[in-house]
Amino acid sequence: MTSSSPNFDAERRLAQKTGGQTIAGVDEAGRGPWAGPVVAAAVILDPSNFPAGLNDSKKLSETSRERLFDEIFGSARVGVGISTVADIDRDNILQATMAAMSKAVGELSVAPEAVLIDGNRCPSLPCPGESLVNGDALSLSIAAASIVAKVTRDRHMRELDEAFPDYGWARNKGYGTAEHRRAIQQFGVTEHHRRSFKPIREALNAA
Repeated sequence: MTSSSPNFDAERRLAQKTGGQTIAGVDEAGRGPWAGPVVAAAVILDPSNFPAGLNDSKKLSETSRERLFDEIFGSARVGVGISTVADIDRDNILQATMAAMSKAVGELSVAPEAVLIDGNRCPSLPCPGESLVNGDALSLSIAAASIVAKVTRDRHMRELDEAFPDYGWARNKGYGTAEHRRAIQQFGVTEHHRRSFKPIREALNAA
């Protein structure tokens, strides 16, 4: 049975396994949407000084995520990696996600000795890596990364919404909601839509 909130158990296990003490947690946001980039974050927490209330970003309110985002940047080492819509359409969403995760680790100011990745597969890394299914609900480092990735991407989608207000991206963040689908039918496909995704391909073929 898993605990109700993430902890450092996975980090400790990986440290014992690899002999490395500097462990980064990695997560992504935005694999599923029809529009916008996929964003990954890597976070190295200080076990003696980290924000209270860290959890899987999906379990937190937007207000809590925004507060924790600032606290994470104030107390931890953070790297962010982004794969653009062009990257996604060229390489596919899985490869673009792996690339964003690798970039995020590379952006850390201190190289981790090992990395915990949310999910069931690891990107290419210069150090040992271990995947952890439901890691954002189990590992504090991955939970922190999930918050950074989501807040970063949500802010980006709100900025895109200002330039393309017809699609509701400030609300739906590029996901395939009924509102988003109707907007595509009415206003067409933008440069920020993922043309490699089936609903967007179908919309282009129907145009």
